[in-house]
Amino acid sequence: MTQPRILSGIKPTGQPHIGNYFGMMRPAIDWQNRGEAFYFIADYHALTSVFDPIKLREYVREVALDFLACGLDPQRAVLFRQSDLPAHPELAWILSCQTPMPMLENCHAYKDALAKEKKPSHGLFAYPVLMAADILLYDSTVVPVGRDQVQHVEVARDLAQKMNSLYGPMFTLPEASILPHLAIIPGLDGRKMSKSYGNTIALFPEEKVLRKKIMGIITDSAAVEDPKDPATSSIVSLYRLVASEVDVRKMEEDFRSGGIGYGDFKKRLFAGLWEFFAEPRARRAELAADLGYVDSILAEGAIRAGTIADKVIRRVRTAVGLRG
Repeated sequence: MTQPRILSGIKPTGQPHIGNYFGMMRPAIDWQNRGEAFYFIADYHALTSVFDPIKLREYVREVALDFLACGLDPQRAVLFRQSDLPAHPELAWILSCQTPMPMLENCHAYKDALAKEKKPSHGLFAYPVLMAADILLYDSTVVPVGRDQVQHVEVARDLAQKMNSLYGPMFTLPEASILPHLAIIPGLDGRKMSKSYGNTIALFPEEKVLRKKIMGIITDSAAVEDPKDPATSSIVSLYRLVASEVDVRKMEEDFRSGGIGYGDFKKRLFAGLWEFFAEPRARRAELAADLGYVDSILAEGAIRAGTIADKVIRRVRTAVGLRG
């Protein structure tokens, strides 16, 4: 049976946080054992929101360091920088020439920007086409996504089918693989953890920084002696990600019983997070001491990814009438 070819990407718009880890990085690390995995650091996509070139390069390296520290194996998965392969924007332009405007006007990010009375750039408006190019450029068969990202795979499929119908078979139709359901990972303010909200918890901060972050989680005004509802608590939601079932049940029971303040629960959460990421933290320190090795992984990944991307873009160029 042919192995699936898996494609996923992560946007380098800041330090990776625990929402990135549980939402994308850990599932990707699991998928590397189940097929031919290609993971890219989406620095072209980051250009819609990161305008400092020094910061962008720093964020790319941070993503690579954290991904490798958390268990990505470059022998089993291809990790590469998106901008190392110019076929991505080239294919995005070719696809754009067959992309209906209403399709993009219906995409989530554009509609959200309009709802927030922002003035979206063309990059934000057209980024689903670049994402479709990312997917189609590797003849991907499986794209692991959260439920809120399924639309991107649908756009890629629609464009692939349109191009195949117009020019003949050139693209593999990808399938979305819905990641196991995770409740929305809350940030420090209770909203979804997001760099855009500034409410994130980085994967590998210094101990004092992490402790301060956790102690700053916003809670309600319940007194120490009051019973508290674990179902509505960000502290419990985060603790559930890193603690054993026994420890989670104990925290939930203590919430309902009353007599313990939020400060004590935050201390438990800090201890759970610190222990959960102990081994990756040590591995990351080793990698950070040898950045040349990390850069070589990205360079080698670009070469490996390029062997696939070059074949596909030549196939597309020939089909549409450009020089192959």
